[in-house]
Amino acid sequence: MPGTRGGQGLVEPLVLVTPGIALLFGAFLFPVGQILVLSVAPSGEEMGAWRNFARFFADDYYLRVAWRTFRLSLLITAATALIGFPLAYAMARAPRWLAFLLLLLTVLPLMTSVVVRTFGWMMVLGRGGPVTDLLMLFGLSARNAVLLQSETGIVVAMVQVLLPFMVLTTLGVIAGIHPHLEEAARTMGAGFYRTLRHVVLPPRAPGLVSGSLLVFAISMSSFITPNLIGGVRLPVMASAIYQQAIHTLDWGFAAAQSTLLLVAVLGLLVPYLALMRRARV
Repeated sequence: MPGTRGGQGLVEPLVLVTPGIALLFGAFLFPVGQILVLSVAPSGEEMGAWRNFARFFADDYYLRVAWRTFRLSLLITAATALIGFPLAYAMARAPRWLAFLLLLLTVLPLMTSVVVRTFGWMMVLGRGGPVTDLLMLFGLSARNAVLLQSETGIVVAMVQVLLPFMVLTTLGVIAGIHPHLEEAARTMGAGFYRTLRHVVLPPRAPGLVSGSLLVFAISMSSFITPNLIGGVRLPVMASAIYQQAIHTLDWGFAAAQSTLLLVAVLGLLVPYLALMRRARV
């Protein structure tokens, strides 16, 4: 009987996790495995299986695209954190009605297609748009200067797209800090910024790092917004992969670039997850 009871106890968890494992395998692991195989498929040329990777590192164009993608992702992550953390803190400490209003304004853009939002930014940042007219009014730009098809435009649009992810990730951990801890610190003579640095940030740094990693990973692989805002003048890794796979039909090289992009993201996520697991232990 104990063996039977133990077997029944094992069946129920297996039934619960099987659909998720099947979906994970069919929608992620199997396609990624196909990409990995395709990236090192023998081509019959001099470099053999590693020809696609050697081609990537030998071409300055693709190295510049990779560096631009990495640099823009860092800028987007930093700007999103600088805006998102104070906003999440204000939402956690605001009255309930104001917190609900701020949360609604933050989440509402997620209910709109990213394509629609990006086209809206194209109108705002383009020639004749309100941003260009405002900069010209204050003498901050030339008459023919536009933020469309610029790295600044990409950063601005991507920050707006990814801000909800940062806010929602950090809001929960900030709300977990009891306000009495901050009140005690202020009573002991600590100012607002000192309280924020010594009481709020240290225990909630993992949440902020988690949100930053999420934003960075999405930024690295984003296609629609950087492609529409930056155009052909400022390609990123995702648009270069699309170009090779759809227009040039060089699937092996596109798979190699996808593999390198995946390795770059995992190179940040895996150490963080390992550190978080060790910290819990």
